[in-house]
Amino acid sequence: MELEGRIRRFQERIKGIYDAALLTPSTNFFYLSGLAPVATLERPFILLIPSEGEPCILAPALYSLELKDAWIKNVILWKDEEDPFKKLADMFGQVPRKTGKILVEDTMPAGFLLSIEKNMEYEFEPLGQVIKEFRIRKSEEELRYLKKAAEIVDKVFYALVAEGLEGRTEVEVAKKIGDLIYEYGGGGISFEPIVASGPNGANPHYMPGRRVIKRGDVVILDYGAKYRGYCSDITRTVVIGKATEEIRGVYEIVKNAQENAFLKSSNGVKARDIDMAARDYITSHGYGEYFTHRTGHGLGLDVHEPPFITANNDETIEDGMVFTIEPGIYLPNKFGIRIEDDVAIIDGKGVRLTTADRELMEVR
Repeated sequence: MELEGRIRRFQERIKGIYDAALLTPSTNFFYLSGLAPVATLERPFILLIPSEGEPCILAPALYSLELKDAWIKNVILWKDEEDPFKKLADMFGQVPRKTGKILVEDTMPAGFLLSIEKNMEYEFEPLGQVIKEFRIRKSEEELRYLKKAAEIVDKVFYALVAEGLEGRTEVEVAKKIGDLIYEYGGGGISFEPIVASGPNGANPHYMPGRRVIKRGDVVILDYGAKYRGYCSDITRTVVIGKATEEIRGVYEIVKNAQENAFLKSSNGVKARDIDMAARDYITSHGYGEYFTHRTGHGLGLDVHEPPFITANNDETIEDGMVFTIEPGIYLPNKFGIRIEDDVAIIDGKGVRLTTADRELMEVR
Protein backbone atom coordinates (compact mmCIF):
# COMPACT_ATOMS: atom_id res chain seq x y z
CA MET A 1 0.00 0.00 0.00
CA GLU A 2 1.45 3.33 -1.10
CA LEU A 3 0.32 5.24 2.00
CA GLU A 4 1.71 2.64 4.36
CA GLY A 5 4.97 2.72 2.43
CA ARG A 6 5.15 6.49 2.81
CA ILE A 7 4.76 6.26 6.56
CA ARG A 8 7.38 3.50 6.81
CA ARG A 9 9.87 5.59 4.83
CA PHE A 10 9.03 8.59 6.99
CA GLN A 11 9.63 6.54 10.15
CA GLU A 12 13.01 5.42 8.85
CA ARG A 13 13.90 9.06 8.20
CA ILE A 14 13.09 10.26 11.75
CA LYS A 15 14.27 7.19 13.66
CA GLY A 16 16.98 8.08 16.16
CA ILE A 17 16.38 11.81 15.65
CA TYR A 18 12.79 12.24 16.81
CA ASP A 19 10.57 10.03 18.94
CA ALA A 20 7.44 10.78 16.92
CA ALA A 21 5.52 13.21 14.73
CA LEU A 22 2.16 14.81 15.51
CA LEU A 23 -0.04 16.02 12.68
CA THR A 24 -3.36 17.84 12.62
CA PRO A 25 -5.51 17.90 9.44
CA SER A 26 -3.46 19.44 6.63
CA THR A 27 -1.96 18.47 3.30
CA ASN A 28 0.86 16.74 5.20
CA PHE A 29 -1.78 14.76 7.14
CA PHE A 30 -3.40 13.77 3.83
CA TYR A 31 -0.06 12.90 2.23
CA LEU A 32 0.82 10.43 4.98
CA SER A 33 -2.62 9.04 5.86
CA GLY A 34 -4.88 9.57 2.85
CA LEU A 35 -7.42 11.17 5.20
CA ALA A 36 -8.85 14.66 4.83
CA PRO A 37 -11.28 15.21 7.73
CA VAL A 38 -13.27 18.43 7.42
CA ALA A 39 -14.68 20.84 10.00
CA THR A 40 -12.43 19.62 12.80
CA LEU A 41 -12.18 23.23 14.02
CA GLU A 42 -11.63 23.31 17.79
CA ARG A 43 -11.82 19.53 18.19
CA PRO A 44 -8.33 17.95 18.19
CA PHE A 45 -7.95 15.38 15.41
CA ILE A 46 -4.37 14.14 15.60
CA LEU A 47 -2.23 11.63 13.74
CA LEU A 48 0.58 10.22 15.88
CA ILE A 49 3.44 8.58 13.98
CA PRO A 50 6.05 7.07 16.30
CA SER A 51 9.53 6.54 14.93
CA GLU A 52 8.94 2.83 15.54
CA GLY A 53 5.67 0.93 15.61
CA GLU A 54 2.19 1.59 14.28
CA PRO A 55 0.64 5.02 13.62
CA CYS A 56 -2.36 6.02 15.68
CA ILE A 57 -5.23 8.46 15.27
CA LEU A 58 -6.87 10.42 18.06
CA ALA A 59 -10.22 11.74 16.82
CA PRO A 60 -13.53 13.13 18.03
CA ALA A 61 -16.15 10.40 18.41
CA LEU A 62 -18.36 12.05 15.79
CA TYR A 63 -15.86 10.88 13.11
CA SER A 64 -16.28 7.19 14.01
CA LEU A 65 -18.11 6.24 10.79
CA GLU A 66 -15.59 8.09 8.64
CA LEU A 67 -12.71 6.23 10.29
CA LYS A 68 -14.11 2.71 10.48
CA ASP A 69 -12.66 1.80 7.08
CA ALA A 70 -9.41 3.75 7.43
CA TRP A 71 -6.25 1.77 6.70
CA ILE A 72 -4.83 3.00 10.02
CA LYS A 73 -6.58 0.65 12.44
CA ASN A 74 -5.32 2.08 15.71
CA VAL A 75 -7.98 4.75 16.31
CA ILE A 76 -8.77 6.26 19.69
CA LEU A 77 -11.98 8.26 19.91
CA TRP A 78 -12.76 10.92 22.48
CA LYS A 79 -16.09 12.41 23.55
CA ASP A 80 -16.86 16.07 24.09
CA GLU A 81 -16.87 15.64 27.88
CA GLU A 82 -13.34 14.17 27.82
CA ASP A 83 -9.93 15.87 27.67
CA PRO A 84 -8.35 14.76 24.39
CA PHE A 85 -4.89 15.94 25.42
CA LYS A 86 -4.84 13.59 28.38
CA LYS A 87 -5.72 10.77 26.01
CA LEU A 88 -2.86 11.90 23.77
CA ALA A 89 -0.50 11.84 26.75
CA ASP A 90 -1.62 8.26 27.44
CA MET A 91 -0.92 7.36 23.81
CA PHE A 92 2.58 8.80 24.19
CA GLY A 93 3.08 6.49 27.14
CA GLN A 94 3.42 3.70 24.56
CA VAL A 95 6.08 5.58 22.58
CA PRO A 96 9.69 4.80 23.61
CA ARG A 97 11.35 8.01 24.78
CA LYS A 98 14.81 8.11 23.22
CA THR A 99 15.47 11.62 21.97
CA GLY A 100 12.90 13.72 23.83
CA LYS A 101 12.05 15.47 20.55
CA ILE A 102 8.93 15.34 18.40
CA LEU A 103 7.95 16.86 15.08
CA VAL A 104 4.73 18.88 14.98
CA GLU A 105 2.62 19.98 12.03
CA ASP A 106 3.60 23.52 11.06
CA THR A 107 -0.04 24.62 10.85
CA MET A 108 -1.12 23.10 14.15
CA PRO A 109 -3.17 25.63 16.19
CA ALA A 110 -1.15 27.29 18.94
CA GLY A 111 -3.79 26.31 21.49
CA PHE A 112 -3.23 22.65 20.68
CA LEU A 113 0.54 23.02 21.01
CA LEU A 114 0.21 24.67 24.41
CA SER A 115 -2.12 21.92 25.62
CA ILE A 116 0.25 19.21 24.39
CA GLU A 117 3.19 20.94 26.05
CA LYS A 118 1.28 21.10 29.34
CA ASN A 119 0.67 17.35 29.32
CA MET A 120 4.01 16.15 27.95
CA GLU A 121 7.60 17.27 28.26
CA TYR A 122 9.04 17.16 24.78
CA GLU A 123 11.05 19.48 22.59
CA PHE A 124 9.06 20.53 19.52
CA GLU A 125 10.46 20.99 16.02
CA PRO A 126 8.51 21.83 12.82
CA LEU A 127 7.50 18.94 10.60
CA GLY A 128 7.91 20.95 7.40
CA GLN A 129 11.69 20.72 7.36
CA VAL A 130 11.49 16.91 7.16
CA ILE A 131 8.32 16.24 5.16
CA LYS A 132 9.58 18.53 2.39
CA GLU A 133 12.15 15.87 1.49
CA PHE A 134 9.31 13.46 0.67
CA ARG A 135 6.82 15.79 -0.98
CA ILE A 136 9.12 17.88 -3.20
CA ARG A 137 9.72 15.05 -5.71
CA LYS A 138 6.50 13.62 -7.09
CA SER A 139 5.82 9.96 -7.78
CA GLU A 140 4.43 8.78 -11.12
CA GLU A 141 0.97 8.61 -9.56
CA GLU A 142 1.24 12.17 -8.25
CA LEU A 143 2.41 13.39 -11.66
CA ARG A 144 -0.66 11.79 -13.26
CA TYR A 145 -2.93 13.66 -10.87
CA LEU A 146 -1.10 16.94 -11.47
CA LYS A 147 -1.35 16.43 -15.23
CA LYS A 148 -5.08 15.79 -14.95
CA ALA A 149 -5.52 18.97 -12.87
CA ALA A 150 -3.62 20.85 -15.59
CA GLU A 151 -5.77 19.41 -18.37
CA ILE A 152 -8.88 20.64 -16.55
CA VAL A 153 -7.69 24.26 -16.40
CA ASP A 154 -6.68 24.15 -20.07
CA LYS A 155 -10.26 23.16 -20.95
CA VAL A 156 -11.65 25.89 -18.72
CA PHE A 157 -9.62 28.53 -20.56
CA TYR A 158 -10.92 27.55 -23.98
CA ALA A 159 -14.50 27.43 -22.67
CA LEU A 160 -14.18 30.92 -21.18
CA VAL A 161 -12.89 32.57 -24.34
CA ALA A 162 -15.46 30.71 -26.45
CA GLU A 163 -18.29 32.15 -24.32
CA GLY A 164 -16.81 35.65 -24.40
CA LEU A 165 -15.92 38.01 -21.56
CA GLU A 166 -17.14 41.42 -22.69
CA GLY A 167 -20.05 42.77 -20.65
CA ARG A 168 -19.53 40.37 -17.74
CA THR A 169 -18.28 41.42 -14.33
CA GLU A 170 -15.02 40.06 -12.95
CA VAL A 171 -16.88 38.19 -10.19
CA GLU A 172 -19.21 36.60 -12.74
CA VAL A 173 -16.23 35.26 -14.66
CA ALA A 174 -14.58 34.03 -11.46
CA LYS A 175 -17.73 32.12 -10.52
CA LYS A 176 -17.92 30.64 -14.00
CA ILE A 177 -14.34 29.39 -13.65
CA GLY A 178 -15.31 27.48 -10.51
CA ASP A 179 -18.38 26.01 -12.19
CA LEU A 180 -16.36 24.87 -15.22
CA ILE A 181 -13.73 23.24 -13.05
CA TYR A 182 -16.40 21.02 -11.52
CA GLU A 183 -17.97 20.43 -14.93
CA TYR A 184 -14.67 19.15 -16.32
CA GLY A 185 -14.05 16.74 -13.44
CA GLY A 186 -12.13 18.82 -10.93
CA GLY A 187 -12.56 18.44 -7.19
CA GLY A 188 -12.78 22.19 -6.72
CA ILE A 189 -10.66 25.29 -7.08
CA SER A 190 -7.09 25.25 -5.75
CA PHE A 191 -7.38 28.96 -4.83
CA GLU A 192 -9.82 31.82 -5.35
CA PRO A 193 -9.63 32.76 -9.05
CA ILE A 194 -8.08 36.07 -10.07
CA VAL A 195 -9.95 37.92 -12.81
CA ALA A 196 -8.32 41.34 -13.23
CA SER A 197 -9.49 43.60 -16.04
CA GLY A 198 -8.09 46.88 -17.32
CA PRO A 199 -6.12 48.84 -14.69
CA ASN A 200 -6.99 46.20 -12.07
CA GLY A 201 -4.50 43.91 -13.81
CA ALA A 202 -1.62 46.03 -12.50
CA ASN A 203 -2.27 44.45 -9.07
CA PRO A 204 -0.76 40.92 -9.28
CA HIS A 205 -3.03 39.46 -6.56
CA TYR A 206 -6.15 41.47 -7.32
CA MET A 207 -9.41 39.91 -6.16
CA PRO A 208 -12.32 40.09 -8.62
CA GLY A 209 -14.75 42.96 -8.18
CA ARG A 210 -17.88 44.34 -9.81
CA ARG A 211 -16.06 46.02 -12.67
CA VAL A 212 -17.65 45.20 -16.04
CA ILE A 213 -15.17 43.93 -18.61
CA LYS A 214 -15.25 46.15 -21.70
CA ARG A 215 -13.74 46.42 -25.14
CA GLY A 216 -10.07 47.35 -25.10
CA ASP A 217 -9.43 45.75 -21.69
CA VAL A 218 -6.49 43.50 -20.98
CA VAL A 219 -7.79 40.70 -18.72
CA ILE A 220 -5.66 38.45 -16.51
CA LEU A 221 -7.20 35.04 -15.76
CA ASP A 222 -5.34 33.21 -12.98
CA TYR A 223 -6.95 30.09 -11.49
CA GLY A 224 -6.38 26.46 -10.59
CA ALA A 225 -8.16 23.15 -10.17
CA LYS A 226 -7.78 20.28 -7.76
CA TYR A 227 -7.79 16.66 -8.85
CA ARG A 228 -7.61 14.00 -6.12
CA GLY A 229 -6.16 16.69 -3.88
CA TYR A 230 -3.43 17.82 -6.31
CA CYS A 231 -3.37 21.39 -7.61
CA SER A 232 -2.90 23.14 -10.91
CA ASP A 233 -2.30 26.86 -11.43
CA ILE A 234 -2.53 28.63 -14.77
CA THR A 235 -2.55 32.24 -15.94
CA ARG A 236 -3.51 33.48 -19.36
CA THR A 237 -3.91 37.11 -20.41
CA VAL A 238 -6.31 38.10 -23.17
CA VAL A 239 -7.45 41.33 -24.81
CA ILE A 240 -11.08 42.22 -25.40
CA GLY A 241 -11.21 43.39 -28.99
CA LYS A 242 -8.12 44.83 -30.68
CA ALA A 243 -4.77 44.98 -28.88
CA THR A 244 -2.71 48.17 -29.08
CA GLU A 245 0.93 48.11 -30.13
CA GLU A 246 1.95 48.76 -26.51
CA ILE A 247 -0.04 45.76 -25.31
CA ARG A 248 1.41 43.56 -28.05
CA GLY A 249 4.95 44.66 -27.23
CA VAL A 250 4.66 44.04 -23.49
CA TYR A 251 2.92 40.72 -24.08
CA GLU A 252 5.74 39.53 -26.34
CA ILE A 253 8.33 40.42 -23.68
CA VAL A 254 6.47 38.42 -21.01
CA LYS A 255 5.96 35.47 -23.37
CA ASN A 256 9.66 35.36 -24.29
CA ALA A 257 10.70 35.70 -20.65
CA GLN A 258 8.47 32.79 -19.73
CA GLU A 259 9.91 30.71 -22.56
CA ASN A 260 13.47 31.51 -21.44
CA ALA A 261 12.68 30.32 -17.91
CA PHE A 262 11.03 27.17 -19.26
CA LEU A 263 14.02 26.32 -21.43
CA LYS A 264 16.26 26.79 -18.39
CA SER A 265 14.18 24.30 -16.38
CA SER A 266 16.08 21.02 -16.15
CA ASN A 267 17.59 18.56 -13.73
CA GLY A 268 20.63 20.02 -11.94
CA VAL A 269 20.01 23.75 -12.41
CA LYS A 270 19.46 26.11 -9.49
CA ALA A 271 16.01 27.55 -8.85
CA ARG A 272 17.50 31.04 -8.97
CA ASP A 273 18.84 30.43 -12.49
CA ILE A 274 15.30 29.77 -13.73
CA ASP A 275 14.10 32.95 -12.05
CA MET A 276 16.89 35.02 -13.53
CA ALA A 277 16.30 33.65 -17.03
CA ALA A 278 12.94 35.42 -16.98
CA ARG A 279 13.93 38.40 -14.83
CA ASP A 280 17.04 39.35 -16.80
CA TYR A 281 15.09 39.31 -20.07
CA ILE A 282 12.36 41.59 -18.72
CA THR A 283 14.96 43.91 -17.19
CA SER A 284 16.91 44.09 -20.44
CA HIS A 285 13.77 45.43 -22.14
CA GLY A 286 13.29 48.19 -19.58
CA TYR A 287 10.51 46.68 -17.47
CA GLY A 288 12.47 45.22 -14.55
CA GLU A 289 10.82 47.47 -11.95
CA TYR A 290 7.40 46.26 -13.11
CA PHE A 291 8.13 42.57 -12.50
CA THR A 292 7.39 42.61 -8.79
CA HIS A 293 7.21 38.95 -7.69
CA ARG A 294 9.05 35.65 -7.89
CA THR A 295 9.02 33.70 -11.13
CA GLY A 296 7.29 30.66 -9.67
CA HIS A 297 6.50 28.25 -6.86
CA GLY A 298 6.18 24.52 -6.35
CA LEU A 299 2.93 22.64 -6.89
CA GLY A 300 1.46 19.54 -5.32
CA LEU A 301 -1.11 19.05 -2.61
CA ASP A 302 -0.56 22.74 -1.85
CA VAL A 303 -0.81 25.34 -4.56
CA HIS A 304 2.29 27.04 -3.08
CA GLU A 305 5.00 24.69 -1.84
CA PRO A 306 8.73 24.08 -2.44
CA PRO A 307 10.63 24.56 -4.63
CA PHE A 308 10.25 28.33 -4.85
CA ILE A 309 11.60 29.86 -8.05
CA THR A 310 13.18 33.01 -6.65
CA ALA A 311 16.29 35.04 -7.40
CA ASN A 312 17.97 33.94 -4.16
CA ASN A 313 17.05 30.25 -3.97
CA ASP A 314 20.12 28.04 -4.41
CA GLU A 315 18.08 24.83 -4.27
CA THR A 316 18.91 22.36 -7.04
CA ILE A 317 16.05 21.36 -9.33
CA GLU A 318 15.65 17.59 -9.71
CA ASP A 319 13.53 15.04 -11.55
CA GLY A 320 10.03 14.79 -10.11
CA MET A 321 9.82 18.42 -9.04
CA VAL A 322 6.82 20.42 -10.26
CA PHE A 323 6.58 24.20 -10.23
CA THR A 324 5.05 27.19 -11.98
CA ILE A 325 6.74 29.66 -14.29
CA GLU A 326 4.79 32.93 -14.21
CA PRO A 327 6.65 36.14 -15.03
CA GLY A 328 4.59 39.30 -15.40
CA ILE A 329 4.73 43.00 -16.10
CA TYR A 330 2.36 45.34 -14.25
CA LEU A 331 1.93 48.92 -15.43
CA PRO A 332 0.09 51.11 -12.88
CA ASN A 333 -3.17 52.66 -14.09
CA LYS A 334 -2.84 50.78 -17.40
CA PHE A 335 -2.82 46.98 -17.39
CA GLY A 336 -0.97 43.86 -16.32
CA ILE A 337 0.22 40.84 -18.27
CA ARG A 338 1.16 37.46 -16.80
CA ILE A 339 1.62 34.06 -18.44
CA GLU A 340 1.86 31.02 -16.18
CA ASP A 341 2.39 27.32 -16.82
CA ASP A 342 2.87 24.29 -14.61
CA VAL A 343 6.17 22.55 -15.37
CA ALA A 344 7.38 19.10 -14.31
CA ILE A 345 10.97 17.87 -14.53
CA ILE A 346 10.79 14.47 -16.22
CA ASP A 347 13.82 12.54 -17.51
CA GLY A 348 15.98 15.58 -16.87
CA LYS A 349 13.94 18.09 -18.85
CA GLY A 350 11.09 20.50 -18.23
CA VAL A 351 7.68 19.40 -19.51
CA ARG A 352 4.71 21.76 -19.60
CA LEU A 353 1.66 20.25 -17.91
CA THR A 354 -0.54 23.19 -18.89
CA THR A 355 -0.65 23.58 -22.66
CA ALA A 356 -3.36 26.18 -23.41
CA ASP A 357 -2.39 28.64 -26.17
CA ARG A 358 0.22 31.17 -25.03
CA GLU A 359 -0.12 33.47 -28.05
CA LEU A 360 -1.91 36.77 -27.47
CA MET A 361 -5.65 36.22 -27.95
CA GLU A 362 -8.04 38.94 -29.01
CA VAL A 363 -11.42 37.79 -27.78
CA ARG A 364 -14.91 39.14 -27.53
